[in-house]
Amino acid sequence: MELVEYYNQNQVGYITLNRPARQNALNPDLVQQLKAAFTQAEADAACKVIVLKAKGEVFCVGADLHDGQTADTNAITPDYDNASQLPALLQQIYTSKKVVIAQVQGPAISDGGALAAVCDLVFAVPAATFGFTEVKMGLIPAIISVFLVRKIGEGKTKQLLLSGNLISADEAQALGLINFVVLAEDLEKTVAAFAEKISRENATELMAATKEIINDVQTMTLAEGLAYAAEKSTFARITPASQRDMAAFLEKKKIYW
Repeated sequence: MELVEYYNQNQVGYITLNRPARQNALNPDLVQQLKAAFTQAEADAACKVIVLKAKGEVFCVGADLHDGQTADTNAITPDYDNASQLPALLQQIYTSKKVVIAQVQGPAISDGGALAAVCDLVFAVPAATFGFTEVKMGLIPAIISVFLVRKIGEGKTKQLLLSGNLISADEAQALGLINFVVLAEDLEKTVAAFAEKISRENATELMAATKEIINDVQTMTLAEGLAYAAEKSTFARITPASQRDMAAFLEKKKIYW
């Protein structure tokens, strides 16, 4: 998979966009290879946390609208079917049973911003920029709107999508689009340390159950959500992971998974 690399280190599966010459722009092959890499990470028993990162100075500029094989750099290729391929990838990332962390070392624009936004946690360098510029390009940011409304709310989603403006990492953090702003020289080690810490200290199945609850309750009424959460909580307590964690907590012992 030459456009995407995958390796596991210290219980963390690293998925790397490897198309730096095109600023990691998404084309059909890259999207398919990303889907395959996430499937591999999901099935990897030695992987407890997934980190999505990219090579080069840019995280991802979004869809590759140009052929790249023609002298006419203004020629828009029709083969990148954004409406059919990207939703499946974003849903796969969003619903992964494993914690997914985005490591953003540069601009994350349009579909590239969507890749980062659907991850559970986002670390970015101060110089990274984020934005959904579709309305300035004769397009609409339809797919990402589904996820952004869930993540940052209607008002902030409208602010981002209707303006089409780029924002700084600090602004993205203030909006709730990303979680942490980290100096560029510290990004790699900070993300690795965080990912390895939660993979050691937290049971994979309990993190998966927590993610599932957060995703599911957003479409429920208050009463439905509380009943569902109570049911999930009761079920979780009888799992071996929960019983082991609770026993260690009561005995003031440190547990490592």
